[in-house]
Parts: sequence; structure tokens; C-alpha cells
Amino acid sequence: MNHFKFKSLAFYGVAIISVLLLFKTVSVYGENNLKAPPPVNGRYRLTLSENLPNCEKSDTLTLNIQQSGIYLNASVLPANAKADTDEKHSLAGIFRNQQLNLSGKVGRSILCNIPRPQNDPLNSVTIQMQLVDKGNMTGQLTVNGIQTLKFTAVPQKVH
Repeated sequence: MNHFKFKSLAFYGVAIISVLLLFKTVSVYGENNLKAPPPVNGRYRLTLSENLPNCEKSDTLTLNIQQSGIYLNASVLPANAKADTDEKHSLAGIFRNQQLNLSGKVGRSILCNIPRPQNDPLNSVTIQMQLVDKGNMTGQLTVNGIQTLKFTAVPQKVH
């Protein structure tokens, strides 16, 4: 019992209590302020308000989103694409404050819903969406920084 000194016990007692208080403070802060974003991965049916210029039938597309926290990868597919189609994700973006922002390049054949030609020209695409109720979204699709189209996005059920 000689090697237990009051100063040593007091030091270790204060250190342990300080660590416990710090842990409790950080836990309360995390529970109150750090929330994971709602899941948005999946396939969405995009219904455009009007056709893209120089396209006959582009009013419906499929948006396939993969999510990792706030980071998103996505691809735009023709409306009739099969659910198991594994298209390279050509769009990337971020999900903050119920807003999704995606940008990248998409082939003209996909946007216009036509067969893919040998040299499919790529269009620069920006998608801005707002999460509304039941996973539905509204937003706008900008092609080549010029043409902006409004759309609604409805989650598709995977069969």
C-alpha cells in the first residue's frame, strides 16, 4: 500500500472522469447534430417538361443513382433500359440540404432515345434536383450549358 499515493490516485481519477465527460459531450453533440443524409440510391424515371431540341422523343429518361454518404455517382439511361443494365456512371455529384447536384457527360443517343451511332457525340449535362416527398424529386436538366428543361423524378420499383 505504500506505492499508492493520494496525488497519483487523484490524478488518475481526474483523468478518467475527464475522458468520460469528453466522451459524453461528443456523443450528445453527434446524436443532435450529425445526421446521415436520406438514401437516394436507386433508379428514377425522369419525365421532362418538354423534348430536348433536335430530339423527337426524349421526354422520358431513367436516372440510376448510387450513393455513398453525400457523394453520388449516376448514369442517365434510356427509358426502356432493363433494370440490370450496368451502365458506366458518367455523372458525379453531391447531396446536401435535400439538394442533389450532378454533372458529367451523356451521349446524345441516350438523351434523344435513339439507337447509338458509331460516334455518339457527348453532351455536357448538369442536373439539379430537390428532394420532395416520398422520394420524389423535382429539378432541372441543363444540356451544354444552354438548354434547361424542368423534370420530375419518381423512384422506380425494382422487380
